[in-house]
Amino acid sequence: MSARSKATEKTGARAAGGEVTVFINARVVDPASKRDEPGGLLVEDGIIADIGPHLRRNAPDGATVVDCKGHVLAPGLIDAQVFTGEPGFEHRETLKTASHAAAAGGVTTIVVMPETNPVIDQVALVDFIQRRARDNAVVHVQTMAAMTKGLAGEEMTEIGLLKRAGAIAFSNGKASVVNTRVMRNVLNYAKDFNALVVHHTEDPFLSGSAAMNSGEVAARLGLSGASKLAETITLERDVRLVEMTGGRYHAPTISCEESLAVVRAAKARKLAVTCGVSINHLTLNENDIGPYRTFFKVRPPLRREEDRAAMVRGLANGDIDIIVSSHDPQDADTKRRPFAEAADGAVGLETLLAAALRLVGSGDVSLMAVLRALTINPARLLGLHSGRLAKGAIADLVLFDPGEPWVVNKDLLRSRSKNTPFDEAKMQGRVLRTVVAGKTVYEYAGVERT
Repeated sequence: MSARSKATEKTGARAAGGEVTVFINARVVDPASKRDEPGGLLVEDGIIADIGPHLRRNAPDGATVVDCKGHVLAPGLIDAQVFTGEPGFEHRETLKTASHAAAAGGVTTIVVMPETNPVIDQVALVDFIQRRARDNAVVHVQTMAAMTKGLAGEEMTEIGLLKRAGAIAFSNGKASVVNTRVMRNVLNYAKDFNALVVHHTEDPFLSGSAAMNSGEVAARLGLSGASKLAETITLERDVRLVEMTGGRYHAPTISCEESLAVVRAAKARKLAVTCGVSINHLTLNENDIGPYRTFFKVRPPLRREEDRAAMVRGLANGDIDIIVSSHDPQDADTKRRPFAEAADGAVGLETLLAAALRLVGSGDVSLMAVLRALTINPARLLGLHSGRLAKGAIADLVLFDPGEPWVVNKDLLRSRSKNTPFDEAKMQGRVLRTVVAGKTVYEYAGVERT
C-alpha cells in the first residue's frame, strides 16, 4: 500500500488528486523533526513530496505557487476533544459546521466525542459518523466511542468491535465512571485491543451540582464550589487501576497543580498514562467569570491563577502531552440563565491556535512546545499518520501569521453556537490558510466574513 493510501485510509482523508502545489518563502516549523527554518514544501496528489530550505525560492514548472511571505507553515492541528451535536442536537452544531469552524482555526483533524443522542456506543453509530463526515465535513473527522453503554457507567461497550469499526479511542464523555469495578474492567478489556481509554476525572459525589471552583471567588459570588479533590481523587484511583491492569490511559482535561503531580508521578513509574489540558485552563482563570458570565462556565471549572500557571509550566516542560479546545457548543437558551443553572461548555475550535499563541507571546511557552501539543503528540497518542511535515506524510497544513492582531467577534464564528469565552478578546496570530490532504479548505481573505 502506498504512503498516500496508508495516510488516507488511517485518517479518512480525501486527497486532492493530481494537483501539485509548492509553498515557498515560509518559516517551516515541524515539532516532529524539530525543524524551524526558512524553506518551502511541495505537495503532490495530497502528499508531501519534498520539504526543505531549497524550496524557499524555487518552484517546479507547472506547480501552483503559494507565497507564504515568511509566515509559519506547520502541520495542521489535531483537536482531540470536540463535542458536536450530531446526531440528536444539530441545533447546537453539526459535523459540517464544526468542520468549517475547525478549518478556520487551522485544525485539520477533529476527534468527536460520544456524547450525542443516541450515544455513540454501537458499530452502526460509528459508521454513521464516518459517512456523515465523508459527505459533509471539510476536515478529517475521527470518532471516540463510548466506553460504557449509554455513558451510564454501568456496562461496558463492545470495545473490540467498535475499534474495528473505526473508533480510535474510548471515553465516557463528561461523566466519570464511578464504579471502580467497571473502570477496572474497561482498562483490562481495552488492553487486549491496545485501545486508548480517555476518562474525564471528576467524582460527582464531591462536585455535585457545583457551579465553579471552590474558594474565595465562589464565596464572594455566592456560588457553590467544586473542590479540586473531585478531580485528583478520581485521577489517583485511575492511575492505580492502570498500574493493576496495564491499560493505556489518558486524562483529557486536567486543571490543577495536584492533578499534574499525579500524572508526573505515574509517568515516573513508566505507566501508560498521558494527559491533556483545555485551552481555557491555560489562558483563563476563575476571576474571568466576573459578573456571572456564563460563557466562562466550563467543565472542569476554571481554577485559581496559581493552577493556570501550573498548567502552563506543565505544558512548557512536557508533563502535559496535548492541548484540546474542548469545543462544547451550547445554544442561547442554555447559557442565558443564572450562572448556577447555565449549561457547562464553550466553543473553541476557531480560537484554539490564537489563544495558544498568547502563551508564546508572553514568553511562557515556546512556539515549538505549543505546536507539539497540537500536532505530533495527539497524532502519536491516537495512532494517526498526520501531525508532521515529512516526505510521504499526508499534506495537512496550517499557514498562520503569529503577529497579526485581531478581535474575536462571536457573531462571525462559523460554529452554529456562539458561546465563546473569548468574545471581544484581543488576539495576536491569525490563520491564513488551512490545507487538508493537499486541498485548501480555508483561506483568509483579508476581511472579516459578514
